[in-house]
Amino acid sequence: MAKQKKLLTEQALIKEVCQRIRVARSYWNTHNNAACRGERERALALYNTLTKEQKDQIPQQLRVWLRYRSEKYFGAHRTPPKSKRKRKNLR
Repeated sequence: MAKQKKLLTEQALIKEVCQRIRVARSYWNTHNNAACRGERERALALYNTLTKEQKDQIPQQLRVWLRYRSEKYFGAHRTPPKSKRKRKNLR
């Protein structure tokens, strides 16, 4: 059975975006890049659904962090994450 997405009200959607950005920032601060990337992707997807007026309601500090991390560290020009390599046994 497929999950049904609930339609969020305007205020709930803004709150959800802020929460996801804050979670991504906490992952970033603990150097958990894989989790940060996933949360940032979810936050960015929700952020891109907002109108200009709704985006203005998100605190500027969170918007700047989202854009800065999106462009600098996770942009298309960056090397995508790879799976962990098996370590050779050096004997």
